Amino acid sequence: MRKYIEFGYGNTWWLRTEFEQSDGTEYEVKGIAGKIKPISVYLCIWIGQQVYILDLKEGFKKQQKNRRAIKVVFGIASEV
Repeated sequence: MRKYIEFGYGNTWWLRTEFEQSDGTEYEVKGIAGKIKPISVYLCIWIGQQVYILDLKEGFKKQQKNRRAIKVVFGIASEV
């Protein structure tokens, strides 16, 4: 399981922790939950259906999503 601590505009809360389980399901909680064991740091910009991600570990990625949103999020990928 991985967790993502995110701060920014476009999510349910300005500061949240999202948990992603190995089967692909996700859930989120308000604020920072638990200890942080950083794997990577990223910046995500979501405009319409296009998502641009600059990740310090994986580099630049561009993705297409089915739903539309506007988000600007700074995040830390962490192990649980």
